Amino acid sequence: MVWTAISTRNETPPIARGGWLDALRFIVASLIILHHFQAAGPAPLAEALHPVFERGGFLLTNFFLIDSGYVLMRVYGGSVASGRMSPGDFFLKRFLRVYPAHLIMVLGLVALVVVGTAVGFAPRNPEWFAWDQLPAQAALVQSFGVYGGLGWNAPSWSISALLGCYLAFPWILMALKRAGPWTALIAAAGLYLLANALTHSLLGYPVYQMPMMYGVWRALPLFLLGMALAVVSERVFVAPRLARIVGVAAVVGLATVQAFDKHALISIVFISLILLAAGAIPVTRPSKWVEKASVVSFAMFITNEPVRIAWFGVVNVLIARFALPVGMQWGLWALGVLAAFVFAFVFHALIDQPIQNRIKGWLSRRRTARRPVEAGPVVSIEG
Repeated sequence: MVWTAISTRNETPPIARGGWLDALRFIVASLIILHHFQAAGPAPLAEALHPVFERGGFLLTNFFLIDSGYVLMRVYGGSVASGRMSPGDFFLKRFLRVYPAHLIMVLGLVALVVVGTAVGFAPRNPEWFAWDQLPAQAALVQSFGVYGGLGWNAPSWSISALLGCYLAFPWILMALKRAGPWTALIAAAGLYLLANALTHSLLGYPVYQMPMMYGVWRALPLFLLGMALAVVSERVFVAPRLARIVGVAAVVGLATVQAFDKHALISIVFISLILLAAGAIPVTRPSKWVEKASVVSFAMFITNEPVRIAWFGVVNVLIARFALPVGMQWGLWALGVLAAFVFAFVFHALIDQPIQNRIKGWLSRRRTARRPVEAGPVVSIEG
């Protein structure tokens, strides 16, 4: 049999835990923590080391949104397309995955502000804890044009935007399943370029600079691109050796262009190549450590901003009261970054995972109870 590096006839490897895709999720979550903490030290890392520590935030968010579309398409695309999982069940499953942890973090911040103010430690920047901003964020609707959502756990805007992507997932899936892999990819790339051109012409800025209040319109084109990349991964075989070469070259290329400027569009190309390469490498020896780190990545994302607010609320008081030297300030900064990782792992183990286990049990019982009703030749969209 003639060996080919790229083929639509050979079988592509299934998505699996404990491999490069899981490793990427943890790496990106770790870099997001560093991005959120970079300005809290004695000098911002963007000024002391390199501007990428500040401007890289948009890039990490892009990666997060594309990766979400890619992974969800590969995990749930088949079951939603075949009717084994209804659009409503898909959205419910995804909503219940993100909302409990989000709500706990918002309520934790509310308690922190109320108690801190009561004992004489009011926030240094009270404008970031305005009460009229809280309802939209608590309800996760701040990216749909609803007033509010600034401050508090501000990064949750991307979770809000993903809820819109979850709603659109079945309809995007229907369109992509009818297209060939290259047609799907070209169409998704074209739609992103169109969205970018429209925001430039109508609003004067690129699509990745959409305000958080309209974050769903930033997220959708990237989520769609991730789904199209998954279609390519599922239908186009790429030899593992070639995938490794492409993956390494894309990582080097991404780091190189980011060393000089944002280069948003070419960076998206490199991100896409990294995901395609990671998905093409078979997971022959899955790592339980990598799988665990990937599972905790959501907790890392949703908890790091509250940890930063709480940690440096205390640290800034200590610095002002005791005139701590710069070296000690950097030490406290490093401990704060470490605290974000430790808190995320503890939160996942003691709170998030037990809640998710209960939710999975409830969803399983709900699915079992409905199964006799759903039996038959026709699968309802509500089934």
